[in-house]
Amino acid sequence: MQEISIPAKVVADPKANATDLLEDRVAATPDGALFAIPTADGAWRDVSAKEFHGQVKALAKGLVAAGIEPGEKIAIMARTSYEWTLIDFAAWYAGALLVPVYDTSAPAQILWNITDSGATAAIFENVEYFSRFDEIRADVPGVTKVWNIGSGDLGKLVEQGKGVPDEEVERRRRLAGEDDIATLIYTSGSTGSPKGCVLTHANFVELCRNTAAAFPEVLNQDSSTVMFITLSHIFARFISLLAITTGTKVGHQPDTSKLVEALGSFKPTFLLAVPRVFEKVYNSAEQVAESGGKGNIFRKAAAVAVAHSKALDAGKVPLGLRLQFGLFDKLVYGKLRARLGGRVEYAVSGSAPLGLHHAHFFRSLGVQILEGWGLTETTAPVSVNLPTKFKIGKVGVPLPGNGVKLAEDGELLVKGVCVFQGYWHDEAA
Repeated sequence: MQEISIPAKVVADPKANATDLLEDRVAATPDGALFAIPTADGAWRDVSAKEFHGQVKALAKGLVAAGIEPGEKIAIMARTSYEWTLIDFAAWYAGALLVPVYDTSAPAQILWNITDSGATAAIFENVEYFSRFDEIRADVPGVTKVWNIGSGDLGKLVEQGKGVPDEEVERRRRLAGEDDIATLIYTSGSTGSPKGCVLTHANFVELCRNTAAAFPEVLNQDSSTVMFITLSHIFARFISLLAITTGTKVGHQPDTSKLVEALGSFKPTFLLAVPRVFEKVYNSAEQVAESGGKGNIFRKAAAVAVAHSKALDAGKVPLGLRLQFGLFDKLVYGKLRARLGGRVEYAVSGSAPLGLHHAHFFRSLGVQILEGWGLTETTAPVSVNLPTKFKIGKVGVPLPGNGVKLAEDGELLVKGVCVFQGYWHDEAA
């Protein structure tokens, strides 16, 4: 049996929970921009760590005033947004936890997530999602507190919580330890009813801190990204917490039809995406070139880009290839970089393998796509390509604090800070 284990870079703290990631960030860089919110004129307004922290505590007070108790579960059905992460941390500061529901979920799926988890409160982004819940509301009498973000209910909660003392929120945020549940995330249910993955505060805290130590080039106070993958999925949820850990600025754009516009104005330094996003960017560029009568030029440029990347792996780029690359960098590659905002250096890709052609192409574009592998059950990443140990077509070595072993029967075994506590109400699984 082959085993690879990477020692943790950060000493575990048994008293820490997810709120400490934000507390540490506020203490380190209170005025540093943690988020950026889109404005009506197409620009972005920065939100500092201190401002976000204040909003989190204010909303947490509202949840406390509304009757949310420590350990209570709150279902949330909303697209990726600043408010999603605000609610996530507010729930933790109030001593509660979120149970995400995908915004594509039908009423039956909403019913399953709520009843199986035992959620007693729910938050919906808009009237549409609220109406789906209304179809099954009679079947969940235990849900006694329901809020609609689009109707201004978050602001009402903040007003309601103004009488709650700071000391109560501080007491509640400290209640959870590393082994306590931080969230329940339901799997796709491809082999039956979806199962709730029990992820602990230790999963988030230890994985975030160790990953931050492994990726200083990608994630730091000068880094930024636009989040468009759903925060109901562990991939984006983990990156969101990792960004807070590292002081990376995050913007949100859930509407992929507006993503190019958002990238152009936000100008991120790295992207979080799945392979189909990179394929879509490539195919869209090829279609635009084709419609303009420049399809052959694009395909030649793509071939040169792939050859250039492979030559880099071989350790030598021939003069002729360098000249061709320089020409196409002006004609093609530079324009594509501009569509991504002009500053993207790295991208993190997961959920499925990225084709070698696209990986080589984007690398020559100046975007190093770091593929990784993981599951909901592993709090997202088990292993990821590091910028300093990068191999196209591979998913890297385990992150610090994780280990993998190939059993004699070919099964891949995983251990470490990433591994979940188990399935909710399904110990046998």
